[in-house]
Amino acid sequence: MNAVLPPARFPTWRDQHYLLIDDTQGMRQLLRESLRGLGARYVDQASSGGEAIAMLAQTRYDVVLCDYHLGKGKNGQQVLEEAKFRELILPTTVWMMVSAEKTTEVVMGTAELHPDAYLLKPITEGVLLSRLHKVWNKKQVFRPIDHAYQQRDFLKAATLCDHQIEHNREHALNLLRMKADLLLKCGRQEEAKEVYERVLATKNFSWAVAGIAKIRLQNGEPEAARHMLTEVINGNRFFMEAYDHLAQAYQTMGQFEEAAAVLERAANLSPNSVVRQRSLGELCLKLGKMATAEKAFRKCLALGEHSVMKNADAYLGLARVCGIKNETEEAMALLTQVQREFSHEHIRLRSKITEGMVHHESGDYLRARKSGDELDSMLRLTPSRPPAAICLDMARLLLAVGVKEASVDLLTELARNNHDNTQLLAEIKQVFEKAKMAAEGNNIISQSCDEAADMMNRGVLLWKTGRLQEAVNWMRTTVKALPNNQRVLFNCAQIIINCIEKHGYDAALAEEARTALLHVEQLNPGQPRFASMMATLNEMAQIHRAMQNA
Repeated sequence: MNAVLPPARFPTWRDQHYLLIDDTQGMRQLLRESLRGLGARYVDQASSGGEAIAMLAQTRYDVVLCDYHLGKGKNGQQVLEEAKFRELILPTTVWMMVSAEKTTEVVMGTAELHPDAYLLKPITEGVLLSRLHKVWNKKQVFRPIDHAYQQRDFLKAATLCDHQIEHNREHALNLLRMKADLLLKCGRQEEAKEVYERVLATKNFSWAVAGIAKIRLQNGEPEAARHMLTEVINGNRFFMEAYDHLAQAYQTMGQFEEAAAVLERAANLSPNSVVRQRSLGELCLKLGKMATAEKAFRKCLALGEHSVMKNADAYLGLARVCGIKNETEEAMALLTQVQREFSHEHIRLRSKITEGMVHHESGDYLRARKSGDELDSMLRLTPSRPPAAICLDMARLLLAVGVKEASVDLLTELARNNHDNTQLLAEIKQVFEKAKMAAEGNNIISQSCDEAADMMNRGVLLWKTGRLQEAVNWMRTTVKALPNNQRVLFNCAQIIINCIEKHGYDAALAEEARTALLHVEQLNPGQPRFASMMATLNEMAQIHRAMQNA
């Protein structure tokens, strides 16, 4: 085969690093020779997904050519998914899928991960190199941004986008999209919104509308987000990201049936998303739609076997479904499997909760009570509390089997630590109502929220009246009393930051604020305020170091 474009057109390619991922030696050899024709000197090869991930973790590749089917283990979609999730590739990395696979579900699933191209085999050398040349030139505008991105200095990377736009007007749209993503990463929502609006002033791009909708959803405007996302889907039914955000908007508004319908529609269009299938299963389980829940959980388990997105939720969800269907043997087998495959701190606790629910839902009340008693003992031995969703499940089981005191204590603590979370408070209320404790539950929720708000507001009042050191001391006390209250943790960090701004940099105080923020990130990852405040702390540390070295 002869290349359409001669090697002289690619003067910079000889020093780039290439990775060819294909389980067929002949295809790897063919691609290798095509690249050699361009003068490429550094061409590595991987014959499996696992080998490819190991090589990506060791070397920053400039160009990756990847097949979809890679034999046993990870497929090409899962390799790209993990490379992006673990940030093994940079903004300038060219990732091209080169595959004979053309079924809708595979192409759609891979397209959701945004490879730079999806080329169908058989492919000529000329077509391959022509497309590679086109993508390569397009992505070089991100080259100055790579270093800042590697350093996770997303604000600097966003600023560099502006510089590149000035000198590369033909790539302004791609740079603006990158800039908006970077601004969201560092918590600059309003600035990101301005970028999206700037784009929409020229043309109605789906990704820009969805970007504003996502910001509105994060800002507590689910109805506005719902309207915008519905318009996006009506205009482009294959814009899959919009379905996930739309389902989230419906859930925020308490419209769970509508959320499930949106996710089911999305799963039918693009069924190879582990996260979406898991979300669909969990929502349908909550709604009592067992057939759909079971189908989604089983699909999630199959897809997740070699995926970086694999987690315990689908195993536990499917075990619940099996319990409701009185298929106890399979449910217990799934619980054994989940404890064997996952080892994080809450897995035993979650397995025990699910075990009790399975016994209770299948009518074995003696075994359910035994699981509840064992869970009560585990709680007494565990000083820290698991995430809110696990606490709710725990309380549901404990109340169902008659362990009232422990469940009430758990729900009281949950309300105190989430006094401003209306959606979670509504769920706590439902747990009490199902246990025929509505009046008692309302009193507990009201009292718990008032106590938490009073403690937090006292610290804020001290802060606003200029008594910063007293405010810091009071917030420390409040954090000890409400260790999982995200609002309290954020306010504690903010007051500490203001104290540093006024009285000068203090490494111990900065570390205290950082610890509070990292705990918030552990409780509820991805909040814009977290990114913004961490960026502020990092800037303060950099300025302090610069002054010391001056």
